[in-house]
Amino acid sequence: MQIRHVSHEAQGGWSHPLPTELDSASTLVLAFGPPATAAAEPALRELARAFPSSVHMACSSAGEIAGGQVNDDSVSVAVTRFEHTRLQRAATQLDGVADSLAAGARLASQLAAPDLRAVFLLSPGVNVNGAALVKGLRDQLGSGVVVTGGLAGDGPRFQNTWVLNDGAPAPAGVAAVGLYGTALRVGHGCDGGWQDFGPERRITRSDGPVLYELDGQPALALYKTYLGDLANRLPGSGLLFPLSVHADEPGAPTLVRTILAVDEEAQSLTFAGDMPQGAIARLMRTSVDRLVDSAESAVGQALSQTGRTEGGGSPVLAVSVSCIGRRLLMGERTEEEVEAVADRLPPGSAHTGFYSYGEIAPGAGAVCADLHNQTMTVTVMAED
Repeated sequence: MQIRHVSHEAQGGWSHPLPTELDSASTLVLAFGPPATAAAEPALRELARAFPSSVHMACSSAGEIAGGQVNDDSVSVAVTRFEHTRLQRAATQLDGVADSLAAGARLASQLAAPDLRAVFLLSPGVNVNGAALVKGLRDQLGSGVVVTGGLAGDGPRFQNTWVLNDGAPAPAGVAAVGLYGTALRVGHGCDGGWQDFGPERRITRSDGPVLYELDGQPALALYKTYLGDLANRLPGSGLLFPLSVHADEPGAPTLVRTILAVDEEAQSLTFAGDMPQGAIARLMRTSVDRLVDSAESAVGQALSQTGRTEGGGSPVLAVSVSCIGRRLLMGERTEEEVEAVADRLPPGSAHTGFYSYGEIAPGAGAVCADLHNQTMTVTVMAED
C-alpha cells in the first residue's frame, strides 16, 4: 500500500509533483475542495489526466483537511495505491429529498459482492435526507460492511454543494467507492464531545427531517427561547446548540442533529437527519477542549480496529470528516482537533478529509452506520 498527500492552491499550484507512478485500477484518488466549482475544476481536471486508470472520489467542503491543517479554497488530495484490494466506484443522481432512500439502495446494488469489506460514501450536503440515504445503502449491504463518509459542505452558507460525478462536480451527484478483499483493514471512530442540558422534550409533530412541535409547542418558538440574542442569527447559530435525539425506550442509541434551515411561517426547524415523532430531544452544548478530546477518541477507536497503535505501525490512509458546527465553535482553535488526529497516526501516513454537513459512520460501539452531526469521524484504511 503506497500513499501520498498533495494539496493544490489556486495561486501556488500543487504542493508537490503529482505521484503519477501510483496510477492503477487499484488506486484511490480522494479529493476535497472549495464549494465554487470554477475554483475546484482546474485541479480536478489535472487529477483526471494524471491518474486516468484510478478511481476518483471528490466533494465540496466547509474546510479542507490536509495533515494537521485546515484550509479554505484549496484541494486536499490523498492518492493511495492498494496492493491487495479491489476498488469499484458507484454513482447515481439524487432526484430530490424524497429519493434519498432509493438512491442509497441504487448505490448498494452497484457495489454488492461477497468480498465487499467497506464503502466510503459522498453525498450532497443540501436537498438530501442523509439518514435515509445511509439507511438505503446499509439495509441492502447488511451490517458486515463498514460504511463511512460524509455530506458535502458549502462553508457556513448551506446553499450549493457538489460531488464528483461523471468526471465533473454535480450538485445532485451521489458517489461511493467499494473496497474488496481480505487484506483490507478498515477502522472507524466517531465521537462528539457534546453534553446534554435543559429539560427533555418529546417530538410531538414532525415530517422526516422537519420538526414542527416539541411537547405540543411550536418548535422554532421554543428553540428561540433558549438561544436568546443568538436567535437572530439562525440557522447559523443553531450549529452551536444541536439536539440529541433518541427513541423513548431503554438503551436506545442517541444521535446528534444539527439545524439546516428554519421556517418562520410554519414555525419549524429542518435538520440534517430524521426527527422521529415520539422520540426524545434535548439541547446540547460543548467546549473547545471537549471537542479536541473527542477527536483524540475517534482516531484512537479507528486505529485500534486496524491493529495499529497511536504513533506506531505501518502507514495508513486516515480520512477525517468533521462537522462545520465544530469549526464555527472552535474558531481559531479549529486546527487543534485536526492536529490531534494527525499526531497519533503512524509515521508516513496520509491525513485528509473535510468539514461537512453530516458525518457517516457507525457510532461508538455500534456496528451499523448512521448519519451524525457535530461529530468528528475518522476512517483508517490499511492492508495486511
